[in-house]
Amino acid sequence: MSQLITAELVDLDLSAATKDAAARSLAERMASLGRVTDLDAFLTDVAAREAQMPTGLEGGIGIPHCRSAHVTEPTLAFGRAPEAIDFGAADGPADLVFLIAAPDGADSDHLSILSSLARHLADPDFTTALRSATDPEHAAALIRGDAPPAGTSPVTGADPRAADQAPAPTKADRTPAARTTEPSPHATGASPEEAPQQPDETSDAGPSVPFRIVAVTSCPTGIAHTYMAAESLERAAGESGTGTEVTVETQGSAGFERLEPAVIAAADAVIFAHDVEVREKERFAGKPTVDVGVKAAINRPIELINEARAKAERGEISPVATGSAPMDSAADRGDSFGTRLRAWLMTGVSYMVPFVAAGGLLIALSFAIGGYEITEAKSVADHFVWTEAHSWAALLNQVGGLAFSFLVPVLAGYIAYGMADRPGLVPGFVGGAIAVQIDAGFLGGLAAGLLAGAVVMAIQKVSIPSVLRGIMPVVVIPLISSAIVGTLMFVVIGNPIATAQKAMTDWLGGLTGTNAVLLGLLIGLMMCFDLGGPVNKVAYAFATGGIASADPGNGSLMVMAAAMGAGMVPPLGMALATAVRGRLFTKTEQENGKAAWVLGASFITEGAIPFAAADPLRVIPASMAGGAVTGALAMSFGSTLRAPHGGFFVVPLIGSPLLYVVAVAAGTVVTAGVTILLKGARSRRTAGQEAAAAGETEAAPVPVSA
Repeated sequence: MSQLITAELVDLDLSAATKDAAARSLAERMASLGRVTDLDAFLTDVAAREAQMPTGLEGGIGIPHCRSAHVTEPTLAFGRAPEAIDFGAADGPADLVFLIAAPDGADSDHLSILSSLARHLADPDFTTALRSATDPEHAAALIRGDAPPAGTSPVTGADPRAADQAPAPTKADRTPAARTTEPSPHATGASPEEAPQQPDETSDAGPSVPFRIVAVTSCPTGIAHTYMAAESLERAAGESGTGTEVTVETQGSAGFERLEPAVIAAADAVIFAHDVEVREKERFAGKPTVDVGVKAAINRPIELINEARAKAERGEISPVATGSAPMDSAADRGDSFGTRLRAWLMTGVSYMVPFVAAGGLLIALSFAIGGYEITEAKSVADHFVWTEAHSWAALLNQVGGLAFSFLVPVLAGYIAYGMADRPGLVPGFVGGAIAVQIDAGFLGGLAAGLLAGAVVMAIQKVSIPSVLRGIMPVVVIPLISSAIVGTLMFVVIGNPIATAQKAMTDWLGGLTGTNAVLLGLLIGLMMCFDLGGPVNKVAYAFATGGIASADPGNGSLMVMAAAMGAGMVPPLGMALATAVRGRLFTKTEQENGKAAWVLGASFITEGAIPFAAADPLRVIPASMAGGAVTGALAMSFGSTLRAPHGGFFVVPLIGSPLLYVVAVAAGTVVTAGVTILLKGARSRRTAGQEAAAAGETEAAPVPVSA
């Protein structure tokens, strides 16, 4: 294997105005060495990773990274920017930029090399040395570890004056799952006499038992932030002078080595610093827990350690100790209630969508075979003839109807799950089922889920004897929370919500003229705003909630048609644009355009994401323009749809199908046209700037020697 970084991969004068330009400049160095096979495709993967979460770190560091099929071997490129570049860090732009490229399926040895860089970045001496490096070879050696920062030992990276006082760390010392950090009497710069003294529990029993913390760190790709968070926590514990030990389990791309059960059992507190769900979280149940996003551990580790100690001193067992809410995994203390509320709602919607798709498509097939009157057929459990198409249509309709009937309970159950994990499921499902029974519909499901989650979270905050903790999530919490939620839904809030649901249904049923067009335009804009993201899901959930009732009104069916039509437009528009003006797109985008025809026709809005990740400022506005046109036209044409999914494959089931196709085609043309205009304008502007620069070069006077 080649060296991870060489002098050719170092740019000590990185001239780039944006993070995309910086990534391209460094990626070009990788491509010139054959480490990247398709530059544009690789940059698309980098942009997609950047879209998940900014990669800027406090301290002036940008660390864009991804795993990509277009990378031949693990590679790192480094750039030092005279003009700092914004990578989304809270404290400002970055002047040190590391681009990490890992191939798909990279083995654990390769990723451990990448993780070691992430750990070095938490060392101020390391970053200071990089800022003062005078030549690329020296900078590359620093990053590889061949050359130590100034004033440190080449072997250990520590102050050389301490070389005789402590042995060099072994491989076992650096294993993420086994490493602990004990405070040094010199950690705060004090003399041995002035060093913080740990309280002795007895006069002759030796040193007191340290406060032990176990931590788990993880990020979406598991390459950088995972290990930087681990290093930050370990370093902070050693420098705190409070007698704290931190043992970290890094759950990275290469898998994870589980902490020993004895280590977890001996721990006094737990810190979860993660942006993806912690695996096997139940191992840490029953302990004081601090649960934050991975960047919190990088930026404020001392605060997290102190918070863990405070919770342990109060005997506080956090609700997350029995399994935290999945959609709270990336939450930080600074997140607003609105941010967390959106995450909870999206949890319910994401689990609901498969039921909607499966049930709705089965119902659509039953209509295609047996007509709309198939809803009146007898139960197939009592009457089914294998050779009759009518019986098969009835079977599909009844199976699909049952799957579709879970829509509201699943929505409510998993909203509560997003708030309070497994204990929220039972009251959430119960509240959702009650919402169906009292005709509170989609709004009732939302209210029931939020209510169930809030009730369970309140119960979990009650301090109880340790002997009862084992039965709490299995017996006590489901019993009490279901009783409370059921009572409130039946007696207090259910009927007002049912009234509001009926009013909304009646309003949709009475939509005509301008009101219908404006609603269609709004639905179209929302469906295309984030291409399958939260705003798209809100619009889609609103549409599917309208047709979830046993007898949806005409207005609800029109909204569903507008939502599906608008959702088809972005990928279809990108496919058309690449076919008409392929030179404006990269080779990879042209290939993606071919697949986008099928994705768009199948109502998979996410088919446009690769284009938006590479050029969001042009693709997203163009998609929204086309989606708005399709939504408005579909509503004005009076097109209706009973199936919540299927794209062009369910066109025979759409009211006014030919006009509906016209609406989708119009939106597709608008999206393609706007995309071509915006990309063409950028292309012409770039060409003009290059021509002007070339003209200035040619016009410059040439010095003539005497």
